[in-house]
Amino acid sequence: MDSLLKRWWDEEKEYDDDDLFMVGVVLTRLKRKQSEKKFRGSLPGRHSVQRGIHGGHQRLYLDYFAPQPVYNNKHFRRRFRMSKSLFLRIAAALEAHDEYFRQRPNAVGALGGSPIQKAAAALKMLAYGVPADFLDEYVRLGESTIIECLQHFVRGVFDVFGEEYLRAPNVQDTQRLMAMNTARGFPGMLGSVDCMHWRWDKCPTAWKGMYTGHKEGPTMILEAVASHDLWIWHAFFGMPGSLNDINVLRRSALFDRLTSGTAPQLEYTVNGNKYTMGYYLADGIYPTWATFVKAFRNPQGNKKVHFTAAQEAARKDVERAFGVLQLRFAMIRGPARMWSKEDLWYIMQACVVLHNIIIEDEREDEDDFNYN
Repeated sequence: MDSLLKRWWDEEKEYDDDDLFMVGVVLTRLKRKQSEKKFRGSLPGRHSVQRGIHGGHQRLYLDYFAPQPVYNNKHFRRRFRMSKSLFLRIAAALEAHDEYFRQRPNAVGALGGSPIQKAAAALKMLAYGVPADFLDEYVRLGESTIIECLQHFVRGVFDVFGEEYLRAPNVQDTQRLMAMNTARGFPGMLGSVDCMHWRWDKCPTAWKGMYTGHKEGPTMILEAVASHDLWIWHAFFGMPGSLNDINVLRRSALFDRLTSGTAPQLEYTVNGNKYTMGYYLADGIYPTWATFVKAFRNPQGNKKVHFTAAQEAARKDVERAFGVLQLRFAMIRGPARMWSKEDLWYIMQACVVLHNIIIEDEREDEDDFNYN
């Protein structure tokens, strides 16, 4: 192309200015197309790694899913943060929901990764918070493929299980919460509310001021309501870290059902007074609303001192839920290393959904498994 341009330049006397201008435009477009092709498909000089994807599936199967696996159910529960039966249930649901998780041949007829391989790679990233290429040696999938697995996994979990496991309390749930909290000395309590920050390591420079607050570096906020069994009933994520809890509360949908009159009816009595509206335990920053019960700042007298101690102890439910959520999924404990806010939103929502699924699956277990 350069020699052609030079030849035309040497013979420019045979062409007028309009012809030379059009030639320059055409050559510029050709060069642009060639430069764009460098970033598509296989790059010149890139080494093709023969990973042996089928061998990765076989290794995973023999380690955990064979009739006599190398690692028992406790090992699986510790490393994947859930029971083996629950993992297989989620993998089957994702395979039926998203074609990406179905094992299909590529252009040359070689089979790709299995549903178990892809789900295991995504869940390992969530559980340990490791980079994608760290898992290549075990699951035998490329870095870009593992990132795709994670993106499809979190979207699939939210689409398939979000409606059931991120729902607001229905009538049966409200009655169970009322009975649970009445026994703890707080009749009418629906849970505890608080906010958690997730640091955004890849926040664009232009947004860092908006997403930086009292925490170090830019963060995104999760507002949650949790009950004593650590079930998260409300999750509102994505607000910039420069906002405080009141600003986040005014933007969330926590009281939408109450204002629209669609919240379940309840009735309880405190000190001889009858009430028909539930409440949440909150810390001192939240406004003085009838739906919030806060501790006394400087309690005087035995009654206020006792109430403040009981309120602060019960309000720790949401703090414990945050702690368990971050211990189960180390990805949201460390800094977020993705650029897209949409991907981060799906990751947080999927972690909350999986957290609730695990709680439901292990609710009847007698053994208290220590994740530490």
